[in-house]
Amino acid sequence: MTSPPVIQAQSSRKKRWLFLVKLLLTGLALGFVFTKIDFWGTWALIRQVHIGWVFAAFAAFNVSKIISAFRLNVFFRTIHLYLSSAYNLGLYYIGMFYNLFLPGSIGGDGYKVYVLRQQFGTPIKDLVGATLLDRINGLVALSFLAGILLYFSHYTTPFPTFSILLILATAAIYPSFYLAGWLFFRKFYPAFHRTNLQSLGVQALQVVCAACLLRALSIHENQTDYLALFMVSSVVAVLPFTVGGVGARELVFLLGYQYLPIDRTAAVSFTLLFFATTAACSLIGLPLVFRKERKGGNEEMSLGVRSEEIEDRSKR
Repeated sequence: MTSPPVIQAQSSRKKRWLFLVKLLLTGLALGFVFTKIDFWGTWALIRQVHIGWVFAAFAAFNVSKIISAFRLNVFFRTIHLYLSSAYNLGLYYIGMFYNLFLPGSIGGDGYKVYVLRQQFGTPIKDLVGATLLDRINGLVALSFLAGILLYFSHYTTPFPTFSILLILATAAIYPSFYLAGWLFFRKFYPAFHRTNLQSLGVQALQVVCAACLLRALSIHENQTDYLALFMVSSVVAVLPFTVGGVGARELVFLLGYQYLPIDRTAAVSFTLLFFATTAACSLIGLPLVFRKERKGGNEEMSLGVRSEEIEDRSKR
């Protein structure tokens, strides 16, 4: 039988190899993109950004993440895990930091599952279900808004039948999600109405963030086309093939701009600026990691549980 230290060492090596593969794919994607655009033109465009609009984008992105944390807490409450808003928000930002900056396949979601399992004893199956459904919920809203923006973009001009298919696909997104939720996530089903509204708010704020970045780059024409392509690239960036979605977004814009009246250099500059905004937002989790390591878990236990959790435990 393989001993635990050997298993841990194998797991650690696997995480490092997965991270190196993701890093390689990120580099290849970015390398391909920069062979197709004017690198110095892109850099010059980024250097001339209007910083006020960048701060507005940063604020909109942060608010979207705060709503995302509240949404996840709704799912946690359906499995009788009642976290204080402050504790849950801090845990969410730490997870964002781990997702973006640390190697390995576990990521921020895995970290949250591990911490909550260790501190509160919640079954892993329930924690994984809550975090997985939180991701799926956001992806559904993202796909829905992407469908709407694509319909109003210039993609429907060269492909007339595309608009009909787009209407049908977009209209089917939420009915399909509710059906899948009833079949596979029935425990969380009572939270669907509220979390779906929260997810739409989250993605709408991400669109606001993107619009602010377009303003920052002085891109005023065909904004709907940029935003539609941005939403499509966001769906692709969810797939864990590159580090933080870098390279994936740029590749989508490089391939997709050909059918739209947008400038490819401006499009790639926009995606790089968006990544910088998300990275700056994720860095908020860094001091929280240091604070957690310095103070340990005992204080988190006392601050993390809401009074409802204590009452629920007494009833059981």
